[in-house]
Amino acid sequence: MCKDLAMVHRVAVLAIDEAVGYDLTIPPQVMRAAVDAGGTPLYEVVVCGVDAKPVRMTTGFTALLDHGPEALETADTVIVPGTRSPGPRHLGTLPGDIADAFARVRPGARVMSICTGAFVLGAAGLLDGRPATTHWKFVDEFRALYPSVRLDPDVLFVDDGDVLTSAGLGAGVDLCLHVIRTDFGSEVANRAARYCVVPPWREGGQSQFIDRPLPEGGSDGVAPTRAWALARLDEPLELAAMAEHAAMSVRTFSRHFRAETGLSPGAWLIQQRIRLARQLLETTDLPVDQVAERAGLGSATSLRQHLRTAIGVSPLVYRKMFRPSSSQG
Repeated sequence: MCKDLAMVHRVAVLAIDEAVGYDLTIPPQVMRAAVDAGGTPLYEVVVCGVDAKPVRMTTGFTALLDHGPEALETADTVIVPGTRSPGPRHLGTLPGDIADAFARVRPGARVMSICTGAFVLGAAGLLDGRPATTHWKFVDEFRALYPSVRLDPDVLFVDDGDVLTSAGLGAGVDLCLHVIRTDFGSEVANRAARYCVVPPWREGGQSQFIDRPLPEGGSDGVAPTRAWALARLDEPLELAAMAEHAAMSVRTFSRHFRAETGLSPGAWLIQQRIRLARQLLETTDLPVDQVAERAGLGSATSLRQHLRTAIGVSPLVYRKMFRPSSSQG
């Protein structure tokens, strides 16, 4: 993690031939938008190839890169975008040039993939025995090639510490914002999201399979009720009350809610309350029990349990990471 805002975190995006152009542009765009309150960039992001040759894209153009594989040697984070490279994608093998490039990655560097970049990490053996995800369309192919990987095809991204993987395309944005939030906190991640004009938060465990039907009868679905609930997270917010606000039966409301968000109302509320608690821990000196109350989590004990489940640390540890000047709690 990068908690020292004076230290720029070096990111190398490894472009492999037959790269998915959209995936390739996500990390430079999103992570370069991560700046501190004074506008100073917090990441140095470069795009490099496995050699000095131009890289073909799957979207009808060829890119001339500014860096070769030597950029991997000093990177704190290495990101592999999606690719159709036949070795990792169809044969389960890592071609020599890609293997040589990976050999340059320094020990301790964080490694990430977007979409079918997970096939490359699988071929490199970096996912053996570990949880991971990839684009839902290629799940069967992935499992056939890399059976030792604990693949979860239903989620947007998987954070396994030093190795992170995301689902297809737009989920790469979610993963990059998650990493920014982990490294520098919610305020920086939200600032980057605003600049990129993208939603600042989609939980990694949210389903890839979100049905978004057209609103019925000219309504806006359950979006108004979600906004209403967000303004009242410190209140009980029973399911029946939310359904009543939406003028729906509980059963109909629950069905529409899951269709629009990919989550049950209860799971969504917990997610939003944890998010609010994290923001309060980062931006205020409120004691932990007051943070829990304002976030609607009831007690400091409940907050500790939820935060440990969500990110693996206690409220005091989380606050120390992102608000070191605070002495309260």
